[in-house]
Amino acid sequence: MNWTAIVVVGIFGVMWVGIVIYADQGSPLWMRIVQVIFGLFLLAWSVRKAVTLLGKA
Repeated sequence: MNWTAIVVVGIFGVMWVGIVIYADQGSPLWMRIVQVIFGLFLLAWSVRKAVTLLGKA
């Protein structure tokens, strides 16, 4: 895994959460909650991989 992939996934996760919270007003609440959890999962994955890469250095 390289830094570019980790950064792209992290940025995508943040953007996903932002879009779901601010722009997706037509979806039911439960669906927005699931989508926010997915975005946070992507963000947590990227942080975990970044820590792993820093540990190897």
